[in-house]
Amino acid sequence: MTLEAITTFIFFEDDAGADQGRYQNSNTADTITFDSNPYAFLPFIYNGATKSLGGDNIESTLTFANNQLSLAKAYEAVENFWSVRVDTVLMHPSTFLPNRTLTTEYWIPSSISYNVEGVQLSLSTAIDAVTSAIPNKVLRSKDVGALPVSSRIANV
Repeated sequence: MTLEAITTFIFFEDDAGADQGRYQNSNTADTITFDSNPYAFLPFIYNGATKSLGGDNIESTLTFANNQLSLAKAYEAVENFWSVRVDTVLMHPSTFLPNRTLTTEYWIPSSISYNVEGVQLSLSTAIDAVTSAIPNKVLRSKDVGALPVSSRIANV
């Protein structure tokens, strides 16, 4: 029998590029260093990308325990247009160190829902083909080079 250890790493970043949290869902005893950054333990479930029946929209979800901290973090992510990077990584079964990245996905939190069991953060792609909505985006000098003026761009 082969033992495969898989860990999901999530990284929240605000629209200014500031780190808003790095979490992993495997090692409860200690942080795991991935991509030269420490990721603290946070119990969550990641449901990978799913397409609509027409294949025109992709979305995903992160589910957290229902408490004031996770609800506040999810609300802040949606309200402030954060981005989320999700890395699914194959871990070495005996050392539990990252071995190989299986997938890296980039998402935008689009909505939250909650009940007594958990807080669900809905994630969507940057462009929603169904409603043709493009979310607000902030241009950053580190991404596009020198900018004469920085401003929020909105789809009218």
